[in-house]
Amino acid sequence: MGMLAYLFVETRVDGFSLWIILLLCCGVFLAAFMDAIAGGGGIISVPVHLIAFGNLPAPYALGTNKVSAAIGTCFSTARFIKNGYVDWKLFAPSIAFALAGSVGGTWLQHRTPDVVLKYLLLAVLPVVAVITLRNHDWPDQPGDLPFSKRAAIVWAASLVIGAYDGYYGPGTGTFLMIIFIRLAKLDVRHAAGGVKIINLASNFGSLFTQLASGYAFLHVGLIAAVASVAGHYIGSGLAIKNGSKIVRPAVVVALALLTVKVGSELLFPEFWN
Repeated sequence: MGMLAYLFVETRVDGFSLWIILLLCCGVFLAAFMDAIAGGGGIISVPVHLIAFGNLPAPYALGTNKVSAAIGTCFSTARFIKNGYVDWKLFAPSIAFALAGSVGGTWLQHRTPDVVLKYLLLAVLPVVAVITLRNHDWPDQPGDLPFSKRAAIVWAASLVIGAYDGYYGPGTGTFLMIIFIRLAKLDVRHAAGGVKIINLASNFGSLFTQLASGYAFLHVGLIAAVASVAGHYIGSGLAIKNGSKIVRPAVVVALALLTVKVGSELLFPEFWN
């Protein structure tokens, strides 16, 4: 037992002990599990990476997080596609809108203080959570809405929430899920499949940028990717099987965690910088 503990402490990958990597994998699994069901996995995985990486610059934690997130998202996306829950006519253009919004949001972020958005989110998030809790109608069948109107809502949401993703980011998938269900009248499974497609595109766009800049510990990210794949695979399976029974409470949990994250960023900014 003592030898096993010694190996965990002394054996290192990219300078990190196996013990730290094991804890990182546990956090990544939980994040991936939530992300596959309701979005918002970054609310868990980003703080876990920041803690594991200690005093290293934050971009290394964010870049390594994208390695496991992008690979894991491939598997949950593949399950939704395999089961026929991705409407390509509706969501293929959404990828372009989301990427365009992300670029615009990043441009805006460089020119305005994000503290303004954080205070706004603190006011908005509890309201969104209450609406989600009070409204029990999370359908497992799509509502009656003309394609043109549904497409306009989905594409506009992809652009606007994509801009939010570029500006700030956490909870992007959760916000898209709520809009696709409540406004675009999609059923839970098709909404989740669409969110996965958009998240996959944005994750890989960010990953390539991070790798090109050298801000990622690739070996650590690939090890954590195993946990991410497991979390995404199990979470997407539960979402496909149970629909609104599991997605709705998961969305509420994601909103609550996002509220805690935003509040902690305002109260303890030194942790996030």
